[in-house]
Amino acid sequence: ELPESCADMQEPLLEGMCFTLKYLGMTLVEKPKGEDMAAAAIRRIIATARVGARKFQKVILTVSPRGISLQDADTKEMVENISIYRISYCTTDKLQNKVFAYVAQSQESGALECHAFLSPKKKIAQAVTLTVAQAFQMALDLWEAAHAGR
Repeated sequence: ELPESCADMQEPLLEGMCFTLKYLGMTLVEKPKGEDMAAAAIRRIIATARVGARKFQKVILTVSPRGISLQDADTKEMVENISIYRISYCTTDKLQNKVFAYVAQSQESGALECHAFLSPKKKIAQAVTLTVAQAFQMALDLWEAAHAGR
């Protein structure tokens, strides 16, 4: 279910594609990318999430060529805005296939953080991952066009 502002876009990705997910948490990672690193990080996040029996924050994750923005689904308050240039990896976990995760460099500390989200369906987690990949490509195309003097 998409917020109305995202549902009627002519060029959805340029404006931002919205997904409603549950934020599972974050863990620090050593490497900027890699399937094994991401799988281990997701396992840690899920293990920690299971221990703390709190309710997960429902967020609206918006993907655009500018990056990923997170908004609290209930309060509509902006949680975080991550520049596309700080994101080094994103994946749908092979075992936990409803989990989407990305790795980004923290603006404050410079540390590499893996953030994980639970989607209602496997297809949605895959769609988020593909949308981020498309956003990377579009950001690259826009950057190249800007630097080619077109």
